[in-house]
Amino acid sequence: MKKQNAMNRDWIATARTLSEALPYLQRYDDSVVVIKFGGNAMGDDAAMDSFARDIVLMQQVGINPVIVHGGGPMINEMLDKLDIHSEFVNGKRVTDADAVKVVEMVLSGMVNKRIVQAINAQGGKAVGLSGKDADLMVCTQTDPKLGFVGTPSQVNPTVLRTLFAAEMIPVVAPLGTGQDGETFNINGDTAAGAIASALKADRLLLLTDVAGVKDSTGSVITDLTVDHIKRLTAEGVIAGGMIPKTETALTAIEGGVRAVVILDGRAPNACLLELFTEHGAGSIIRAD
Repeated sequence: MKKQNAMNRDWIATARTLSEALPYLQRYDDSVVVIKFGGNAMGDDAAMDSFARDIVLMQQVGINPVIVHGGGPMINEMLDKLDIHSEFVNGKRVTDADAVKVVEMVLSGMVNKRIVQAINAQGGKAVGLSGKDADLMVCTQTDPKLGFVGTPSQVNPTVLRTLFAAEMIPVVAPLGTGQDGETFNINGDTAAGAIASALKADRLLLLTDVAGVKDSTGSVITDLTVDHIKRLTAEGVIAGGMIPKTETALTAIEGGVRAVVILDGRAPNACLLELFTEHGAGSIIRAD
């Protein structure tokens, strides 16, 4: 009897949660949400399955999700296996002609297809592509010192809108093509921000391995403006690996994205908590 009562309470709680989510479900109907899924956030198979379920649910309630993924740890592992030396300058991988072939193989192959398969296994219809497909991302060289590392100069989101119309979920590897047909490796956050701007996305979710932007005491700041971000950066409160993410957020907002959220991708159902609950998750950054 006690077990049955406990189950009843769980079902009631579930029904209440769904009821409370209704305004948020209506709010995001037919919106575009771009999710940067980082290599560290991918975790194990259980974490991948949970993420895939969340993405399928988002689409089922009317959102058009786009996944842009990284894959740094997997690239490092493959480069080590092939005995190809690689180093980083200001957080960006120096990518020579040998390394870019490995980067493309890992990102467009192993990583991309793993995410596609996980989403399809949960009942979604995911399609894997890279920024080279249909000239989705045309790049210029970021810095000659970095080799084949590119910055998107032109984003052509027609292929993504075509997939939305077919009720498919795009999963994008952060690679681009140059004016002369060369392949460029793109920072995953940069690629996600560029795609979100081109689509004028309602939300850009940057999944990472920290809870969000923190203040000087180490507490997560849940609500930020552009001016707030600039001040915290100037004061040195925002530092290290958080700087590229907040820079991506500011560029995306300037490009027309309604808001950017930096959140812990390792937390269960992080995307759903952010979109469909009053509490949200992580740090949301909006225009002033």
